[in-house]
Amino acid sequence: MSREPWPADPADLPRELSDRRGVSQWLAPWFPGLFGEASPRRGGRREAERLLGEIDPQAYGASRNHLAGDVTGLSPYIRHGVLSLAEVRDAVLAEVAPPSGLSEPEPAEGPPIPADTRAHSWERGGSHPFGAESLRRDGAPASAARRPWHGAPRHPGESLIRQLAWRDYWQRLWSAWGEGVHHDREPLKTGHPPGAYANDLPADLATGTTGLACIDAFVAELVGSGWLHNHARLWLASYVVHWRRLRWQLGARWFHAHLLDADGASNSLSWQWVASSFSSKPYFFNRANLERFAGPSFCAACPAAGRGGAGAVGGCPFEASYEELQERLFPGLLATEVPGQGRGMASGAASGKRPSAAVAPGEPSVPQALKARSGPAVLQLATLAQPAVSQPAAPAQPAAPGADQLRAPVLWIHAEALGPANAALRAHPHRPALFVFDPVAADHEPWGLKRLVFIYECLLELPVTIRAGDPVEQLLAFVARCGADGVVTTRAVDLRLQAITARLAERVPVAVLEPDPLVPADLESLAAGTAAASGVGGLPDLRRFSRYWRWAEPRIWGLVRPQEPDGGRGG
Repeated sequence: MSREPWPADPADLPRELSDRRGVSQWLAPWFPGLFGEASPRRGGRREAERLLGEIDPQAYGASRNHLAGDVTGLSPYIRHGVLSLAEVRDAVLAEVAPPSGLSEPEPAEGPPIPADTRAHSWERGGSHPFGAESLRRDGAPASAARRPWHGAPRHPGESLIRQLAWRDYWQRLWSAWGEGVHHDREPLKTGHPPGAYANDLPADLATGTTGLACIDAFVAELVGSGWLHNHARLWLASYVVHWRRLRWQLGARWFHAHLLDADGASNSLSWQWVASSFSSKPYFFNRANLERFAGPSFCAACPAAGRGGAGAVGGCPFEASYEELQERLFPGLLATEVPGQGRGMASGAASGKRPSAAVAPGEPSVPQALKARSGPAVLQLATLAQPAVSQPAAPAQPAAPGADQLRAPVLWIHAEALGPANAALRAHPHRPALFVFDPVAADHEPWGLKRLVFIYECLLELPVTIRAGDPVEQLLAFVARCGADGVVTTRAVDLRLQAITARLAERVPVAVLEPDPLVPADLESLAAGTAAASGVGGLPDLRRFSRYWRWAEPRIWGLVRPQEPDGGRGG
């Protein structure tokens, strides 16, 4: 993308990075509490495209639940918009054909999963813990896995497509609940009162010196690389909340400070799933589960493994049956009885009923104003402040004067849209663009050097000016510097970015463009009979993922035609 020339300014941050340590030097004056080192994972579109070109949907579906499985590593690039959900969707669909049959509605109580294929409640595709790591949700091997409510075998590309849908679902809930994602959605089901959980991270946990080989290895990878396999995230989160009895919000902030892919919705809601404030029961695991999916190396090197099980002094706290662990972790709490599943809590072994991704009890369903949008289009500025889920949809209000008539705008690039699919960059390919590192945001979201370097490397592959400071003041100065008539940006889900947009619109005209949606709202290739039979008309029901997926699945798979049998092709 070429850009019209505009005046340079000495306060602009460098556009060349010969040494990644330079980012720390350039941003240190603005981020005095900067911590950590750069991640070995590099940012930028080139690296994202390389990883995207290596995806293997079938291998992913067969091995994703193992730490050494064939996962994609795309989550940091998706989280920051280097790759859009639509781009990854199209890459998957280009390699696979749609499934032989669309999913039927899920019954309230699904049938039990065969013991040889079920390992976790979330393997069934019903819950998606740590959706920020959106392309790795554990599941049973593809050779054995079947839809829990349908007889058709799982299609090789379905696992990846569903993970994209989970991220889209989490983002929709964030739009609906706002800051509510950081608070308990439901009461805990652990038998412990909220006050029983501490709010300070112990030093041995923060430094990875607990003496437990698996936990210390997970902490080292989290802090050192800014990335963890989803299974490791679940184990570590479970240890934090249930063994160490720490508040899930503390763990969520800890992960957010280090993970390259963490955002407010997927990170917090996944921690709530583990804690049981956004699920029907707490998640925990045992040594057998760890060795099944991680191999024997952790336990072979762990001093605690040779000192006995969970009941021994200095022994492995995970070496016990699930019944024994339940009694130790949640004393006095009776095991739940789930129809068709038997007794027990959500554990790393056979699960009970899959946790519902439902709106908290007593809350109404999400209003239409918070449901599917399609674009690109100019959003009315008034819709940026999303109403609470209990409020009716607000009527559309006029955009800021002249916002949709801008002829010479500058573009505001933010951390949710750092790729060429950015709607503002595509709509105005020759206009100057600005990204602003916001020091105030660090008070709310403590991003370490890993995240800042990753973002900086993404920016260096975009035609954008880089600055640091108050985003509104910097953008206003950039408007004057370039002789612009307003600002164009891409819609953000993060409330802080929405607030910046609203502040900016009080000073200059602002046009907000929609990103490419994962689910095309007006897909014409769906057969009318299929749509009617599947109940997929209208807008999605967000009260649980299965309802959302029922709406989304036929629309996504409708983007490609089913493969014809070899005998059906003409010569």
